[in-house]
Amino acid sequence: MNGSSSHTAVRIARGVHRGYERVAHELESGISLLERRYTPLGRFRPGSFEGWEFLWQPAVIGFFAMCLLFAAGSFPNSPLKLDMAGTWFFGEPARAISTSPTQVTLLLSVVLGYGGLLLLMRVWLRLVEILQLHPGAPLRSLWWMFAMWAAPMVVAPPMFSRDVFSYAAQGEMTSYHLSPYVLGPFSLGSSPFVNPVDPLWGNAPAPYGPFFLTLDGTIDRVAQHNQLATVVGLRLLEVVAVVALGLGVSALARCLGRDPGEAFALSALNPIVLITLVDGAHNDALMAALLVWGVVLALRRHLIWAVVVCSCAAAVKAPAALGLVFIAWTWLGSRAPVRERLRPIAVSMGVTALVFFAWTWLAGFGWGWLANLTSNGAVRSWDAPMTALGLALADAAHVLGLHSLSVTTTLTITRGVGFALALGVTAWLLLAGQRHSWVRLLGLSMIALVVLGPVVQPWYFVWGVALLAASYVRRQHFWILLLSIVGPFAGLPGGRDLVTGLAQSNPLLIAVAIVVLGGVLVVPMGRWTQWSWAHEPSDVLQP
Repeated sequence: MNGSSSHTAVRIARGVHRGYERVAHELESGISLLERRYTPLGRFRPGSFEGWEFLWQPAVIGFFAMCLLFAAGSFPNSPLKLDMAGTWFFGEPARAISTSPTQVTLLLSVVLGYGGLLLLMRVWLRLVEILQLHPGAPLRSLWWMFAMWAAPMVVAPPMFSRDVFSYAAQGEMTSYHLSPYVLGPFSLGSSPFVNPVDPLWGNAPAPYGPFFLTLDGTIDRVAQHNQLATVVGLRLLEVVAVVALGLGVSALARCLGRDPGEAFALSALNPIVLITLVDGAHNDALMAALLVWGVVLALRRHLIWAVVVCSCAAAVKAPAALGLVFIAWTWLGSRAPVRERLRPIAVSMGVTALVFFAWTWLAGFGWGWLANLTSNGAVRSWDAPMTALGLALADAAHVLGLHSLSVTTTLTITRGVGFALALGVTAWLLLAGQRHSWVRLLGLSMIALVVLGPVVQPWYFVWGVALLAASYVRRQHFWILLLSIVGPFAGLPGGRDLVTGLAQSNPLLIAVAIVVLGGVLVVPMGRWTQWSWAHEPSDVLQP
């Protein structure tokens, strides 16, 4: 009976895998077909690769794209950013109450923002495809490209998210010994730190670890409790973290025998990283950088230091603890008996406990962050599959007259199922890990944790993408590209303003908007893009 059940499970797993491969192949082929037929790339024919002298071209085009984004966020009353006096050095209303934007200003800021994003996606996509087909790109040139692309985002106002203002308020709270694990930013009263905080998080306790709160409070004290200076300090912290992430992913690629240039482009040059971690200053940059370096130290066979660094990552955001689990379990290889695994597991647990106790003692606010890990459950977004399923079930129940089945109940069920599935996937990947593949499986488990979680934010994908950039196999490259291109548009503000503005504008303004958005989609970027094709177009177009 057990043998029959096992055989049935294997057949089901193989069937699911074949179905996934078929669907993924059709999706990938369809996107490639559309690109070749309806973009300027269709007129190119792959030729012999001529070296890396062309890298200045994508560097300049990408810089121009980021300048468009910078300009979009610099308009007063731009819907891409918080429009509040005193929140940045420029582009904000001079008074506390903002004025209504003109139709031209509103439409122009949204068109430039979307145009910059589309152009950035195009140049990055072609670049990483070339790096995949032609390994050996000079890292120095790619670092210069990163500096050019990141520079506009370093000085631009925080866009697409207000989380950095919550971080600043929590840093102010720690400076005055108000526990962010018990109180929300609104506990600061009439402080200027309170005004920019999203009301959704105004009374929500922080889910971040004591290491981040220690850094957060230190930055606020160095900034002498100035709200804007604290925001700038937090951005600079995350810029340094992104640089560390780029260095770590390159080192990880070398440890795995992969091309460091390609891994760097997939991670540090990734649009999600540049837009949400550099400009948005999310602390996921710090978490991901520490996690990657912990994995690098593990591959270099430094168990204690690997656990210390990964523990620091988990003391920023808890999901990094998955790295500790994979490192400890796979330390002796896939064939080691469970009894022999107990020693590295015990060592890892002991070191992790010491690191957590040290940061908790330094922060001085106890262990409340562990109890607050589900605080983002208050967000109900259709971007998260399990949350969307719960909302859909509640709506369907109400249509059928089952009014006793509340939204809260359905969300509790579907989110619980999502968490259980994430644990199951992680356990399966953990047990399937090999000495040379556990890094990739760790990256996949991080992606599964995000997709099956209660809230999906674009910057969450960096957790897994950073690891997969240096370890992916086969079609996982396609999924990295898809997540990185679709992610920045998820929940992007301004879409409704764009449609409404176009419908109500005069014909000349409509024509300008269409030219900008259409131009960035079809304008030729240069002969260098032909090297991103592996086959002749005719090979794909034939049935």
